[in-house]
Amino acid sequence: MSVRIDKGRLGGGLELTPMIDVVFLLMIFFLVGSKLEEDDRAIDVVLPQAAAAKPLTSRPREFIINIDSVGHVYAGSTPVSLEELGRLLRQAVADNPVRQKVTVRADEEVAHKHVVAVMDACVQAGIEDYRVQAAQIAPAPPVAQ
Repeated sequence: MSVRIDKGRLGGGLELTPMIDVVFLLMIFFLVGSKLEEDDRAIDVVLPQAAAAKPLTSRPREFIINIDSVGHVYAGSTPVSLEELGRLLRQAVADNPVRQKVTVRADEEVAHKHVVAVMDACVQAGIEDYRVQAAQIAPAPPVAQ
């Protein structure tokens, strides 16, 4: 007597047992985790007041300085003098004392003295993380021989 197996019904069902196990494990994990967080805040602590501290409300922005081919300096897209740029950079350092980044984007035709003047303004403002940006050159296509 042979056993007849219906091949159409073998792969048709979806096993729910492993998926239900995973859901229950996740529920237990998040319930225990949320309970631990409540315990951390359950202790009544009076926090000290700081007069000079400022809450960080936003992520520090990268300060971008553009220099056109004539040597005009722009803070973003706003034209500024070197004195005004120094003031803006000092304000940026006051807002983000450790993490302020500056990117200098200079036209390829600009005299080097303009780039050096902007870099000097960065150093005088106390910015250590400044870089000069250059365009990437696309690789040349291979030459057929």
